[in-house]
Amino acid sequence: MEAVKENRRGGMIVLTLVLAGLALAMGSGAWRHWLPKLLLAGALFGALAFAWRKWRLKARERFLAAFQFPASLGRKLRQTYPHLSVAQVDMVIRELRTFFRVANAAQGRMVSMPSQAVDVAWHEFILFTRGYRQFCVRSLGRFLDHTPAEHMATPVSAQQGLRRTWLQACRFEGIDPNKPDRLPMLFALDALLQIPDGFHYVLDCSGVENAQGVPAYCASDIGCGGSCAADGIGDCSPGHGGSHGDGDGTTDGGSGGDGGSACSSCGGGGGD
Repeated sequence: MEAVKENRRGGMIVLTLVLAGLALAMGSGAWRHWLPKLLLAGALFGALAFAWRKWRLKARERFLAAFQFPASLGRKLRQTYPHLSVAQVDMVIRELRTFFRVANAAQGRMVSMPSQAVDVAWHEFILFTRGYRQFCVRSLGRFLDHTPAEHMATPVSAQQGLRRTWLQACRFEGIDPNKPDRLPMLFALDALLQIPDGFHYVLDCSGVENAQGVPAYCASDIGCGGSCAADGIGDCSPGHGGSHGDGDGTTDGGSGGDGGSACSSCGGGGGD
């Protein structure tokens, strides 16, 4: 939320300066002369601020793409899930990078973690307290907390965070978030790697179990069809699922079952 507040403060400062300039110009009777210049200056300042934010996001993306995660994350994953191969561990680490990209794209808004395997890697990374803090500042411009889902302000927070993660993960892979033809890897990973305590999502919501009989979460409840707003958040009816979210105010754990919220499938979330 700090990034959102910062942007709002910047906008308010620009608006205040423009209004103050207008008031001075009108008071001096020279407003006809100064008004076009003030409006042009305000528009130019706004364009520069927008360009700066875009450049900053791209710089963070480049840092994320090149960052090397600690080797202990892989060791922790193999310890927790001994059946994983080296290549599969690398897949989990790659999706941890994807999750941080999601958090960067969310610009301070809550995002939720849809993968238990990736969540294990994230927990291990957080143990490197100084390094993790420096990483967050470089890649996100803020510290990304990890808040268990049950400790979020409301269940809606985790639900919205999961939808936001869904939206960005779909965009990264060229998937229509409202009419997906496949799951983004961040959502498909636990089922693909047969993670015993993982979160399994399905596109076909006619059943709530996957092929192995493990309870699965309905992906369409996350995307909400065409009823969600531009950032993937909107008024969506409840559906099947369990919930599990992570983001700038991160969440862990959740509950399964019919009639749950669309985020009954999220673990922890992060957000300001």
